[in-house]
Amino acid sequence: MNESKKQSTNYSRRDFLGISTAGVLGMVAESALGNNIPVDKSVFPDYEAMKKTINENVNLIGSYGQWASEKMRDSLPAYSFRRKEWNNIEAWRIAAKNKVLESIASPDLGEIPEVKVNKQYIYDGLQVEEITWQLPYGMPTEAIVLKPANSKERLPGVLAFHHHGADKYFGKRKIVRTNNSPHPHTVDSQQQYYDGIAWANEIAKRGYVVLVHDAFPFESRRVLLKEVPEFLRGDLTDNESEKLENVNKYNRWASEHEDIMAKSLFCAGTSWPGVWVAEDLVALDILCARQDVDADKVGCGGLSGGGMRTVFIAGLDPRVKCAVCVGLMTTWEDFMLNKSHTHTWMTFAPVLPKELDFPEILGLRVPLPTLVLNANEDDLFTLPGMRHADEILKAVYEKANASERYRASFYPGGHKFGREMQKEAYAWFDKWLK
Repeated sequence: MNESKKQSTNYSRRDFLGISTAGVLGMVAESALGNNIPVDKSVFPDYEAMKKTINENVNLIGSYGQWASEKMRDSLPAYSFRRKEWNNIEAWRIAAKNKVLESIASPDLGEIPEVKVNKQYIYDGLQVEEITWQLPYGMPTEAIVLKPANSKERLPGVLAFHHHGADKYFGKRKIVRTNNSPHPHTVDSQQQYYDGIAWANEIAKRGYVVLVHDAFPFESRRVLLKEVPEFLRGDLTDNESEKLENVNKYNRWASEHEDIMAKSLFCAGTSWPGVWVAEDLVALDILCARQDVDADKVGCGGLSGGGMRTVFIAGLDPRVKCAVCVGLMTTWEDFMLNKSHTHTWMTFAPVLPKELDFPEILGLRVPLPTLVLNANEDDLFTLPGMRHADEILKAVYEKANASERYRASFYPGGHKFGREMQKEAYAWFDKWLK
């Protein structure tokens, strides 16, 4: 690793080591969604309809919705770059990042762990590595690295994030394919969300080193049933046969267990986004340290839960030179009033909306290139919420004189990262990393 890479990595770790956990149990308070930015009705036609819905108290928290929404819209969030007092972009970025890190309270994971290469082989024109590393807690993290077979030169790197999908039995395997007999569940998942495409393989074929690792607590990092009290697991066991029936049973149990996990993480002085960020930064360290990766040309992206991880990692770490967030973009107000019930605990951090609106977390990377891909009929968000998030990010990039480095696209259909969306994502990575 050259000196510039060391400095970049150490800076990221210093950010995390200095974080206070005092604010973890604070209450979500004033943020600003509607705020002082004029709304362009030509690109945000449903804004008035959304406001009308709020005024009618038709929302997830009933009569409290209008009060909470008005409270949020009293002013822009304290660390919004759209506020007039933030004129120095670097001073703003440092202050805002520190607030995000304080809110999510990431654990300190220490130095970069040793990486073990367990298996290497060629599949479908790609060199495949199955690797592991051990974090200070839990089972070893398993990951897959893909790159064009027989490539000799250093290549751009992509940290590819798998989705959530109420499926914790699988993680990395949801977006890769390494043999001709994939598990039926991952085949169905790729068909549902990716038009049958293992997108990590496809972008690797274009000339990238792609790393896909299991997030906490998915696949190799999942919670084992034998390690929780009997009253929580019932008659379920850690059956490793991977029969579809066993996979579905585990996924139902793991979904119900999320409430307990989230509460327990709060009690530990951290948060689910904080743990995700800490572990994903280790994966980024490992990708950037590889001899076959050009660490100055690294991107990240993913769908849904992978999009949420993109928001945080791309927003917080400048080593990510290009970001593609898919199917995970709206505002805190949209979550609060309409869609928190469609999302995992992994999305939420107390106090954070007081500091930045949700899209502004991703906006911390301005002026670095950022693509957001949305689906008009995505049930996880309202279309007005997605449109409003786009307006916020546009305003951030315009203020930084970097409008050409931000783009949001809206596709017909529901929650997915389909073939046409993938083509746009690959072209965006090619444009900025090659």
